[in-house]
Amino acid sequence: MDTLFFVTAKLVSALIRADTWIVLVLGLIVLALVLERRRLALWLSAGAFAVLLALGIFPLGDLLLQPLEASYPVNPALSRVDGIIVLGGGEAARISEFWGQPQLNEGGDRYTAALSLARQFPQAQLLFTGGSGALRDLAGGGSVEAEMAGAFFLGQGVASGRLLLEGKSRNTAENARLSRDLAAPGPGDVWVLVTSASHMPRAMRSFEAAGWTGLVAYPVDYRTGSFRDGLGWDLVGHLEILNAAIRAHVGQLAYRLTGR
Repeated sequence: MDTLFFVTAKLVSALIRADTWIVLVLGLIVLALVLERRRLALWLSAGAFAVLLALGIFPLGDLLLQPLEASYPVNPALSRVDGIIVLGGGEAARISEFWGQPQLNEGGDRYTAALSLARQFPQAQLLFTGGSGALRDLAGGGSVEAEMAGAFFLGQGVASGRLLLEGKSRNTAENARLSRDLAAPGPGDVWVLVTSASHMPRAMRSFEAAGWTGLVAYPVDYRTGSFRDGLGWDLVGHLEILNAAIRAHVGQLAYRLTGR
């Protein structure tokens, strides 16, 4: 059942991307021209142009993503921390594997924030959770995020005895369940959850559903700012944020409906 959910989620994620719909509309325009439906092709072309123009100028994705990013306080006050959980997603695992050096992607704030907390609370355990989330690795044999994470944190001076590496999970629900089994937190223990701000609502829901208590949300990797600052031509950047917003909202809905 978990594998079916994982595969379905990956397929849906590809279908709901804004750029996927742009390609589909372009395909419809070509089909309309082949069928000599020139008026339909004209209307589709004009609509596609208007949408792309709006997406290129206005940071529309910010309007969808920012409410999720504001779900939990920034920089929560911490007086005691027994463990730090950092969710995978901030690493470029395949590039790291290719070059033999840990590489971070746009979500690398997850790593740097977790490292900062580990230095601030030297007695706390540091748990990384994340295997390969790619469909091509479904049968195994793919890059494992935990391997890169281990190399990164050890290279930054974190003692091996503090590190817990969970490398089998493929999504947030499995992150929560498998990392809890590995960490076995005791009653009253305080663990801090580090992940992207837009991902935090879904992550907290999953970890609480898996039985974690005393969990403190520590959101990082904010992608949005003021709407005015985002104005200007940046089609690729605006599409990226819009895709992230759609994925986050659909993912949260799917997890809520399935109790994950």
